[in-house]
Amino acid sequence: MSALEIVLPGQWLGMVGGGQLARMFCFSAQRMGYKVAILDPDPFSPAGAVADKHICASYDDGMALLELAELCPAITTEFENVPAQSLMRLAEQCRVTPSGEAVAIAQDRIREKQFITKAGVPIAPYCAVHSIEDLLHADAGLFPGILKAARFGYDGKGQARVQTKQEALQAFANFGQVACVLESLQPLVDEVSVVVARGLDGTTAMYAPSHNQHRDGILAVSTAASANTPQPYYAQAQAAAVAIAAELNYYGVLCVEFFVLADGTLLANEIAPRPHNSGHFTIEACYSSQFDQQVRVMTGLPLGSTAEVQHSKMFNLLGDLWFDQNNQYSEPQWARLVAIPGVYLHLYGKAEARQGRKMGHVTLLATDTEQLQAKARQVAQVLGFDWYE
Repeated sequence: MSALEIVLPGQWLGMVGGGQLARMFCFSAQRMGYKVAILDPDPFSPAGAVADKHICASYDDGMALLELAELCPAITTEFENVPAQSLMRLAEQCRVTPSGEAVAIAQDRIREKQFITKAGVPIAPYCAVHSIEDLLHADAGLFPGILKAARFGYDGKGQARVQTKQEALQAFANFGQVACVLESLQPLVDEVSVVVARGLDGTTAMYAPSHNQHRDGILAVSTAASANTPQPYYAQAQAAAVAIAAELNYYGVLCVEFFVLADGTLLANEIAPRPHNSGHFTIEACYSSQFDQQVRVMTGLPLGSTAEVQHSKMFNLLGDLWFDQNNQYSEPQWARLVAIPGVYLHLYGKAEARQGRKMGHVTLLATDTEQLQAKARQVAQVLGFDWYE
């Protein structure tokens, strides 16, 4: 297949991974007339329930990879912890976006930080930690800080706030002395993310930055930036995201998360080589969603419009919602929730609710920011989010 050849509707698209991001990808691809085959070891995966074909095997199963490559002229992935070597192997037979090489960089925080710096984007001061000696010789200016495992950390897992070197040494031991990065804590006033799609021809399409609020290390609320109240760092964040995508020679949908400091400084935190939780608002709020763009890039179709239809906010729905104060199972009040105009419920088809597990999300649309905020308070009350203001 040539670099820019279009994969037409009616053909098969491949997805490595079967979680909720793959599930939403399936909806977009199938709506556009494609058939989707997923590779995932979980026979009850969220995407497996809706895909046209589910190859139930491990991500490095040679026969499964061959089956997927022979069926699908274009393949993508939904998460960065898939073996990069598997994507490289698939790329020997078909188009793979993003590339295994790009995903490999995002899989390792040390390589990721080195790469972001190379792209000319500022980051928080840090040091790589491979041994106890690295912590003993760490600059005092990195404390207080946060120690993060270099690989396989997400949603606050594999992270520990440390005030002193002694606390860092204990956290390093708790992590099993795996490779880590030690970052200095910054005076944050906001966290924003930018989702950008980069096509096979190098063209880019960016969504409005999203303001993100976390609880216990997990994204809780995302609010799409309003064009009526632009911040001076919006353009800087979007330009940085494009610079990172270009330097990475990246094709696909990419999210870059940023810290906003009290003095207005913008620091890149991390990159996600896939659609992102903070970009779910695009499904209802934009002409083309981040999942539509994922389909468009891998098939060689033109990128879609990222223009927003209305103002939007998204709440994550974690498994905690399914349990009352006595830890007894209690189904959330879906009927009251969906009775609110402009509220869109997305449940991911997961069989078991667990604390901290992403079970779904709800998106709110409104014609202005005041109406959006009033609707958000209403939704929070129905869901029992007493922490939301």
